[in-house]
Amino acid sequence: MTQGAVQSMAATREELLQILIKTKAFKSSPTSIFPLASGEMSPFYIDCKVGLSHQEARRIVGEMILDLVHGPIDAVGGLLIGAYPIAIAVSDAAYRRRKEPKSHGLKKLIEGDVSKGDRVLIVDDVITSGKSTIEAIRKSREEGLIVAQAIAIVDREEQEGSKKIQNEGVRFAALCTLLDLQKLSGV
Repeated sequence: MTQGAVQSMAATREELLQILIKTKAFKSSPTSIFPLASGEMSPFYIDCKVGLSHQEARRIVGEMILDLVHGPIDAVGGLLIGAYPIAIAVSDAAYRRRKEPKSHGLKKLIEGDVSKGDRVLIVDDVITSGKSTIEAIRKSREEGLIVAQAIAIVDREEQEGSKKIQNEGVRFAALCTLLDLQKLSGV
C-alpha cells in the first residue's frame, strides 16, 4: 500500500468509527451489562448490523476490506447473518472498482457460487473469541475451499480471537478495534 493509500485508509477508518458511534452501533456502560456471544459480560457492545444499515457505512466497509485483501479471491462470505451485509458490501465495492473480469466462470471478480479449490475471503462483524470466524474457516475447508484470508470490521482484542484465527493458518486483519471506538467516543 502506498503512503497515500495508508493515509486514505486512516481517514476512512475515522469515518467508519464516526458512523458506528453516531448510529449507536457502539454502546458502553460503566458496568458489564452486555452479554457477548462467548457468554462473558462486557461494558461494551458493538452491533455492526445497525451501522451497516447505513449505505455510507457499507461503502466504507467494502472499500476498506478490498484494500486489505492479499491476492485474488473467488468468493467472500462468512458463517453468521452478521457476515451477509459485509460480504455484499465487499462484492459491491469490487464491482465498482472492477477493471478486468476473470477469464473463467461468470466473469466476475467475486462470485457467490464457489467450487472446490476456489480462494475465499471470510468476513465477520466483531471478533472476540474468534469462534464464528474459525467455524466458517473450517466449514469452508471441509467443502474444499482455500481460505485466503479473514477480515472483520472490529477486533475487540479480547480472548485472543485474532491469534486463534491466525493459528488456523489464515491471515487476519480488522478495520478497527474496540480501543479505537473507545478513544473516539471518549469512554
